[in-house]
Amino acid sequence: MLLASSVALASCAWQTTKPVQNEGAESAAAGALREWSSRELPGKTATKYSLIERAGRACVLAQANKSASLWRRGMKLAPDQLAGLQFDWWIGSFSETASVTSAQTDDAPARLLLGFDGDMERLSMRNRMQFDLVQTLTGEAPPYALLMYVWDASAPVDTLVISTRSDRIRKIVVGSGPRNAEQKGWVRLRRDVAADFVRAFGEAPGPLISMAMMTDGDNTGSRSDACYGDILLLDHQGQVLPGSLQM
Repeated sequence: MLLASSVALASCAWQTTKPVQNEGAESAAAGALREWSSRELPGKTATKYSLIERAGRACVLAQANKSASLWRRGMKLAPDQLAGLQFDWWIGSFSETASVTSAQTDDAPARLLLGFDGDMERLSMRNRMQFDLVQTLTGEAPPYALLMYVWDASAPVDTLVISTRSDRIRKIVVGSGPRNAEQKGWVRLRRDVAADFVRAFGEAPGPLISMAMMTDGDNTGSRSDACYGDILLLDHQGQVLPGSLQM
């Protein structure tokens, strides 16, 4: 269980992207992704990530086939700077049994992971052992707290889930169910990050130190896909903060 928890907390490294068709869009999108990288999770087949255009927009296409991995970037953003979050997803296919509410079915077509720093002295002994193992496996310590926004096959929107693999990972469902013919296309989601963090962890967030995309199908042995567009970190005046992804 400790090893499985450590895999859930692991980080990422660079993976080659597929060019979009428009040369100008490709250059702009590649530039926006310059700070992002991906690494295979220990013991997992890697999800395929590529740079494409969908409905005229450059985006990162994630295609999972019994796989799990993520794209991530590091940053350092003070908690008093970050007020809001806005992100665009295109939800494709996924297993109807995939749900983050159970460890056995914990897959999702789209996830956005926010890693926060904090007082490591407040962690339990089990958490500290887990963090030490992650650092041994990956060469990098995990964040103090990981807040995850997910699209779920069936759980109601705003469902809060504490991971069974690590209580330092908490998930909030921001979309649910299949996207039918009338709903196909991009969906824009907005969140109050500080309020969500307080609800999830019972304390105010520390500095934001990482952000990641993740599409997976390893637990259900299934395929899933999604596209990730802009991910905007917003200040109290609604201005875009450094570290945002603007495709």
